[in-house]
Amino acid sequence: MKKAQELLQKKFLRMRVNGNHLAKCFASALIILLTLPINAAEQTYRLETLAEGLNFPWSVDFLPNGDLLVAELGGTVRRIGKGSSLSDPISGVPKVYRAGQGGLFDLLLDNDFATNNTIYLSYAEGDGDENGTNVARATLTGNALTNIEVIFTANPRKYAPLHYGGRMAITSDNLLLITTGDGFDFREHAQDLYSHLGKTIRINKDGSPAQGNPFPQAPKVWTYGHRNPQGLAIALDGTVYLNEHGPKGGDEINVIDKGNNYGWPAITYGMDYNGAYVSPLTEYAGMQQPQHIWTPSIGPSGMAFYEGDKFPEWKNSLFVGALVNKEVRRLTIANKQVTAEESLFAELGARIRDIRVGPDELFYIVTDGEQGAVIKVHPK
Repeated sequence: MKKAQELLQKKFLRMRVNGNHLAKCFASALIILLTLPINAAEQTYRLETLAEGLNFPWSVDFLPNGDLLVAELGGTVRRIGKGSSLSDPISGVPKVYRAGQGGLFDLLLDNDFATNNTIYLSYAEGDGDENGTNVARATLTGNALTNIEVIFTANPRKYAPLHYGGRMAITSDNLLLITTGDGFDFREHAQDLYSHLGKTIRINKDGSPAQGNPFPQAPKVWTYGHRNPQGLAIALDGTVYLNEHGPKGGDEINVIDKGNNYGWPAITYGMDYNGAYVSPLTEYAGMQQPQHIWTPSIGPSGMAFYEGDKFPEWKNSLFVGALVNKEVRRLTIANKQVTAEESLFAELGARIRDIRVGPDELFYIVTDGEQGAVIKVHPK
């Protein structure tokens, strides 16, 4: 059954139908049935809780000494040490706007952290009238952040505490990639190159525009047409994968390439929350098609691309947190295409906010909520 389903997935996953609305609806229903995830036949792992009782943890990263840093949405950063010890909040974290989906988001160590102690933080800044996504860099010294400098501010500001994006990654050419959401009520800005909303941003680590960015009128913008990107992962070959929330359905996996327009809100496979069309179009000339679609929505969150050897059966897979389904989805990747899907870690029974691969080639899962946890995944 599993092999048969995988064959059907490969055949129909990228299916596109030209014709009337009824034909498209039938095809969409067929695709949904054929792309239901295959459940893991048996557990090939064991779970170890490293920390619990965390207040809406959002992301983790790994210190050279084996400790972890974890960012909590309310604006605190803590250190998880040996023996699962949890530090007091690290001082000096920039003030965040904690409302709705706003707060402290991603935490990312510089790839030269061992020599410069530099980290990057993405967070919501502002108030109920004007707020948006900021990125700051700072120096971690002991249990304090110093030399704090804001290196990116998403403009224009907005009022709704929603759709910030806020994921970060360092590219293979040592640049900082940042995702921004469309601001919810500002969704048309995703198609506006004079706005930072609904974009991927590509900058130098001091915040200046990166050389080779494609739009002279928008010197920090790399791609556009995004709704609310919540996962960002870069493979060793430099391929950038991004996931984003659709509205009601239409969650996406995209491969991010220079200058591309990913369509939101001009094209989408989702519907508005009130049942109306966001757009009647699912494709349009000059706009990229997603590599993978989820309808109904799974609420994709943090994402990692696995190329390690500790879990050989999972090599060359994307791992995507699923907030709605309270699990992780493993997507098998071949030639940048999704060829199969599997559900994992549903036994945690928790919303998954982030998943990372550590220097030890093991997985680290961050669960969401007032009693969130960081869980390490070992081979069984």
